[in-house]
Amino acid sequence: MLAAVYAPADVIHLKNGRTIWADQARESGTRVEYDIGDNSYAIPKSAVERIESGGVRVSDSSSSSNSGSGDMPAFAPTDSLKNEAVVTNRIIHDDKVDVDALAELQKQSDLGVTAAGYFAAGKYEFDRGNFSKARPYLETSLRADPANPTILNYYAALLVRTGSAREALPYAERAVRAAPDSPDALDILGYAQFAADRNRDAIRTWKRSLEIRPDAMVQQYLDKAERETKAEADFSERETSHFTLRYEGKQTSESLRRELIATLEAAYDDLSRDLGGTIRNSIPVVLYTEQAFFDVTQAPAWSAAVNDGKLRIPVEGVSSVTPELARVLKHELAHSFINQISGGRCPQWLHEGIAQAMEPKSVASRGRRLAALYHAHQEIPFNGLEGSFMRFSPAEALLAYDESLATVEFISDTYGMSDFHRILERIGQGSSTEAALRTTIHSDYGQLEGEVAKYLSTKYGE
Repeated sequence: MLAAVYAPADVIHLKNGRTIWADQARESGTRVEYDIGDNSYAIPKSAVERIESGGVRVSDSSSSSNSGSGDMPAFAPTDSLKNEAVVTNRIIHDDKVDVDALAELQKQSDLGVTAAGYFAAGKYEFDRGNFSKARPYLETSLRADPANPTILNYYAALLVRTGSAREALPYAERAVRAAPDSPDALDILGYAQFAADRNRDAIRTWKRSLEIRPDAMVQQYLDKAERETKAEADFSERETSHFTLRYEGKQTSESLRRELIATLEAAYDDLSRDLGGTIRNSIPVVLYTEQAFFDVTQAPAWSAAVNDGKLRIPVEGVSSVTPELARVLKHELAHSFINQISGGRCPQWLHEGIAQAMEPKSVASRGRRLAALYHAHQEIPFNGLEGSFMRFSPAEALLAYDESLATVEFISDTYGMSDFHRILERIGQGSSTEAALRTTIHSDYGQLEGEVAKYLSTKYGE
C-alpha cells in the first residue's frame, strides 16, 4: 500500500455541502466551468457557494481516469421565471425561505406571482441539495402554472436526481413540447430517458441539444449512451420482481443466469433488512464480456463491476456464481440502496465503506499497515474521498477503499449499524455529510479522522 500523492487543485464548494476537486475552475456567465484531466464540465453558478484556489487533493492517474462513469451529473437548468426576481427578495432572506411571505403571495390570487414565489423557494432549496424541501414548493408552483417549461424542467430534474427517472419523463416531455428549442429542456429530457433505460431516445434528444448549444458534460453522456447501445445491440432481456437482466445469449448459460438472479434477489432481501427501504424501480443488470465491460464503462483496470444506476457486471469465463462474484453483486447492489436512502447525495467514502461492509468484508487483513499509515498521517483526508474513486491509481484506490471500510467498521463497532440509516437519511434531507455526522455520532471530519486513527491503533497496531 502506497502513501497518497498530492497535487494542487481548485476546490468548488457547493451550497448543498458537497465539494468538487478540479484541476482548474472558472466563472463563465451563469455557470462555473471546471476541468478534471482532459475533460471539461459546467454547473450553474447558483449552485456554488465559493471557489478556493490552491487546495490539495489526491492526484489523478491518467491511466485510470473514468470520465464516463458515475451517477447522473448534478445538472440544474439555468432558466428563470418572468416574475422570479421581483419576489425572490421577499421570500428568500436570512439564508432561508420565509414561509409567511409565501402565504401572503398566495392571498393575492395572482397565479403568476404565486408560481414565481414558490418556484423561487423550490429553486433555492434545489440548488442547496435540499430536495425533500424543494419538491413541495415546485409542486405548488407547477399547480399555479402547469405549462411553464422552466418549472417543468426543475421538477423533472429533481425527480431524476432523487431516483425517480420514470416519474420525471412526462414532465420533461411536456417541457420540451412547450420549449422545443430549449437546450435545458432537451438536456433534462435526455437525462430522464437515459436514467429510465431509454438510451436510443436519450441519444436523439442529446444530439438535438448539442446542435443548439455545445456542452462537454452532455457530450460525455451522449458518448456513453452510444457506447452502451452499440455493445448491447443484440442483447436479450429478462424481468424479475426487482431486476431487469440484459445479456448476450452466447456469453452466459441459462443456469448461470438463473443463479445470478437468485443471488441478486437474496442480496436484495438482505440489504432491505439491513439498510432499510426498498428500490422503487426495477434495477437494470447488464452482463458483459470483459472487453465490452471496459469499452462501455471506461472503468479503470482494477474495477470488478460498476453501478452507475445500472449494475454492469463482466462475466466472461464465468460458469457459476462464486463466493467472490456473490460479494461483488451484493456490493454493487448496496450502492443502489445507499443512493435511494441518501437521495443520491452520499459521499463516495461512505458509499464504498457501507457497500464493502455489506458484502461482508473486513479491513483486518490490512489493518496493521493501515494503522501505520494513519500514525504517520499519510491517510487520504475525507474531503479527498468525497468524489469518485475511479480517478485513482490501483495503489491509491486500495488505500481509499480501506480507509472507507475502516471508518464504517469504527462507526458500526462504536455506535451500531442503525446509525448509518440515520446518517444517510439526513444527507438525503439536505444536510452536509459533516452535519449529518455531527447530529448522529457527534463528530466532524477532523474528529472522525482522529477517532479512526485511534481505533486502528488499538485494534491492529503493534
